[in-house]
Amino acid sequence: MAEVNSQEGVIHSDKLSYTAYPRSVSLARRRAARLIEEWGHGDQAGSVALLVSELATNALMHGCFRGRLFQVELTLTGDVLRVSVSDPRGELLPEPRPASENEQFGRGLLIVQEVASSWGVEERSVGKTVWCEVCVE
Repeated sequence: MAEVNSQEGVIHSDKLSYTAYPRSVSLARRRAARLIEEWGHGDQAGSVALLVSELATNALMHGCFRGRLFQVELTLTGDVLRVSVSDPRGELLPEPRPASENEQFGRGLLIVQEVASSWGVEERSVGKTVWCEVCVE
């Protein structure tokens, strides 16, 4: 699937920064679901909310310093919706790992792999962006 690298062909876009508090994950999740509904793809709202929740939780738990922000961006280009979550810690790049049945955490990227059509990581001069894409035909 093609990556969204420019504003060309963008139908809708939204970007918002969040404080590094657990409440921010639910705010980002609800905002994403509402926007997807408004953009005419309500059938994908649950999947997109789940993806935002998983990536935002990872940013909060592994990518944010106290007092720093993480950013959630949604970009709709044709029939592809990209979810991007950026945080200030570039030295900790995410990798999916198997989680045992008894572990409470560790399944976020495995969920992203199953729900999204593609995902990846972009290193930035400060921090990183973890993105995923879903088809919204």
